[in-house]
Amino acid sequence: MELQIAIGTRTEPVSIPDRNLLGILDANAVEAGPGGVEAVAEALAHPIGAPLLEQVVHPGETVAIITSDITRPMPTALVLPLVLEALGRGGIRDEDITLVFGLGSHRRQTEEERRRLAGDAYGRIRCVDSDPNDCIHLGTTRRGTPVDVTRVVAEADRIVCLGNIEYHYFVGYSGGVKAVMPGVSSRDAIQANHSRMVLPEAHAGKLEGNPIREDVEEAGRLAGVDYIVNVVLGDHKEILCAVAGHPVEAHRVGCRFLDTLYRKPIPQRADIVLTSQGGAPKDLNLYQTQKALDNAKHAVRPGGTIILVGSCREGLGEGVFEQWIREARRPEDLIERVQAHFQLGGHKAAAIAMVLQEAEVYLVSEMDPAMVERVFLRPFGTVQEALDAAMAKHGPDATVLVMPHGGSTLPLPPD
Repeated sequence: MELQIAIGTRTEPVSIPDRNLLGILDANAVEAGPGGVEAVAEALAHPIGAPLLEQVVHPGETVAIITSDITRPMPTALVLPLVLEALGRGGIRDEDITLVFGLGSHRRQTEEERRRLAGDAYGRIRCVDSDPNDCIHLGTTRRGTPVDVTRVVAEADRIVCLGNIEYHYFVGYSGGVKAVMPGVSSRDAIQANHSRMVLPEAHAGKLEGNPIREDVEEAGRLAGVDYIVNVVLGDHKEILCAVAGHPVEAHRVGCRFLDTLYRKPIPQRADIVLTSQGGAPKDLNLYQTQKALDNAKHAVRPGGTIILVGSCREGLGEGVFEQWIREARRPEDLIERVQAHFQLGGHKAAAIAMVLQEAEVYLVSEMDPAMVERVFLRPFGTVQEALDAAMAKHGPDATVLVMPHGGSTLPLPPD
């Protein structure tokens, strides 16, 4: 079978013998409803667990709208105009609205990146990146996580969170009040929350009983999040579903829709799993591309091979992540280090190392091959070259599973 695998802003061909192919983990077929901006309008007209947005706000109040940064596929430019219309109906003036890009632990954005994300609203309302060094302390969760929120959000009368819902390898799902924690939180706060990633209950697809998700939602309550507008995206980043309303109740409905779309039972674990982050902007660096690797680990057999495809044109993507990689002599060093002292950024290096305990990983990217090898991965120039090498390793009868949108797809093996 001939396939096209997304990498950056292009695709690469790969040929897989039909007899070796166990399956392609595309999205499940679901009953079609209104998509695109129509879905967003429908969600705002029928909120879940909350009044209409225009009934929540009052004239003269300030509103902080938190949305994703450039590393996420959230279509802010499509969703934002409808949110602004609803706020306008509630008497909120444009000059009282600030769009805040939640950077979490990511780099600051350029003005052009902010302009592109905000769309037509850029220049109409204030648009800023969150500032992890200018936060206000709003309390502490029961698990001891400080709720330190960037000032422009903490001082707003109302907080509205935008986001897209997909699987997250230790928070369970993205979206909801994750826009606050880690989106607009201090580095210390994020580190305290994320340190629980090593707990077995913190994994993709789990909400109830997930200590990190529960901590995130307590932080959202302490921060005073009023409303969310979340979307679920399809394979081509189009809006398939939207939910609006209560920060937790609406989020749960969106998660249930995601499950119908991207939970994928598989007949067995494969010798080879070929996974892509789905192209730009999700594969901007290895720090983000790692998400596809973490989902792929559920589909590969012990001793198998994962072929990870991502542009990674900005390299590793995070300073501490890079430092840990450079200082490690072997993957086990990273696991031992995160267990002894959790550090944000280093946790991604440890996550890669944990996968390497079960499988070999080939990386097809634009990164310098020497740096790829420093991450304990095997570099390849093309997808086909990587697959050919994996087939040579595992033999002519090797089984292959393909995850074209690995960061979104959650394989469910029989074991």
